[in-house]
Amino acid sequence: MSALHRLLEPYQSTDKDPFDVIKAAHLLNRAGFGGTPEEVEKVRRMGPVAAVDWLLDFPDKGAEEQSDTDVPDFSSVADFPKNFREFREAFRGKSNEERAKLRMMFQRGNREAMMETAKWWLNRMAYGPQPVQEKLTLFSHGHFPTSFRDEKSAWLIWRQNELQRRMAVGNFHEFVKGISRDPAMLQYLNNNQNRKGKPNENYARELMELFTLGIGNYTETDVKEAARAFTGWASEGDEYVFRRNLHDEDRKVFFGQSGNFNGDDVIDLIIRHKACAPFIAGKLFRFFAYDDVEAGGPLEQGIAESLGQVLRDAKWNMRPLVKTILRSKAFYSEKAIGVQIKSPVQLVLGTVRIMGLTLPPPQMLQNVLRQMGQMPFNPPNVKGWPGGHAWINAATLFVRYNTCVALVGGNVPGRPERPDRGDAKTRLKAKFKPDGADTAQQVVDYWIAKLIQRPIEAPKRQVLVDSLGSSPGDEFSIRKMVQLIVSMPEYQLC
Repeated sequence: MSALHRLLEPYQSTDKDPFDVIKAAHLLNRAGFGGTPEEVEKVRRMGPVAAVDWLLDFPDKGAEEQSDTDVPDFSSVADFPKNFREFREAFRGKSNEERAKLRMMFQRGNREAMMETAKWWLNRMAYGPQPVQEKLTLFSHGHFPTSFRDEKSAWLIWRQNELQRRMAVGNFHEFVKGISRDPAMLQYLNNNQNRKGKPNENYARELMELFTLGIGNYTETDVKEAARAFTGWASEGDEYVFRRNLHDEDRKVFFGQSGNFNGDDVIDLIIRHKACAPFIAGKLFRFFAYDDVEAGGPLEQGIAESLGQVLRDAKWNMRPLVKTILRSKAFYSEKAIGVQIKSPVQLVLGTVRIMGLTLPPPQMLQNVLRQMGQMPFNPPNVKGWPGGHAWINAATLFVRYNTCVALVGGNVPGRPERPDRGDAKTRLKAKFKPDGADTAQQVVDYWIAKLIQRPIEAPKRQVLVDSLGSSPGDEFSIRKMVQLIVSMPEYQLC
């Protein structure tokens, strides 16, 4: 068996290469948003196979289907018109001044609903029962992005988020058909304006370039013909509609094949394209394991091709592909562990989870995520977030350090210090001095294991030990030492 295939073989724990707390923490970081020492130990005892099975043991449902009450607060838009006709009726007979007031009311209400939707999702990512499902929803949000800057309905943004959650490990072929009918996507990429005689190419182009194939695997003619196939695909309110009178019924030539193709026909042909499965599988591997799978060498290209075959063999169901990645030798290799720059969402929510915090106030949380470059429902463009080294620059690094220092110190801006309410500072104070840690070395080792979750260089460890001075049990000194840990470059990685 080739070296390539050995990388994708299941990792097996041995005496020389055990499934230890470092690997267990790695799994929880990449397949979710991190784990406490207790959660890490639970996964370590399970072993790599059972742990992945456990993490992926969730129903293929959205949050709304799992719990009728698990929805954002849409009260600010509850009485708003639901579609264009209702909006037009609301403005009928109004003066210019009255129309301006209505627009301001609609915009303000939708902003409030969008903030509630973001708060709802961040809470699910931090505390929800299915971390892999939420992590994959985040992946899908970056892969099939829609921005609230362009989509004016918080309800439709949430509906798309639910589609992405429901299809997290579902059938990718069906996922593409679903997202192609999603009202938020149809509006975001202008397919509502795509009609016979005046085709709009935006969605057809991004469908191939960003969502399924990648640059170089289609022609401009393919884009034009695919756009014709999607004419008439539109939305009305929160529902997909097919406007037959706007659909181009004439013959089209796509990927060298001729026929009276519609959007579904185009999607079927795309899925059968040799580049589709490796493109999706490779992107998912980079998201979970490491980034240079497309660096150009035969090994990296081969990983994507082999994983693409896993996806094809599974008839485009994503769960077997995700299992293959999370169980693989490549996933647990030195090339993968502790080398991924944490996304802003991963950084903040991982800190919240590990430290046992409640989420900071929504305005503060969304403000720091925006400054760090990853506010949910607000990707920079249709390409989503570039990730990797793009997360780090002079401006974002300053915010990343300051945010983590504030969180672990209990000094979260916007949170009044109310000991009777059990705020972050009060709750954390009792946890800084670990039980049974009597020396500075023991205290430091406890917090390194809890926060960084892998060894650090001896000189850096010694700096932390020295920072405690002669009072290793002093709560204030330990808190300052913990703040030093989250200011280290190692804390920026997982």
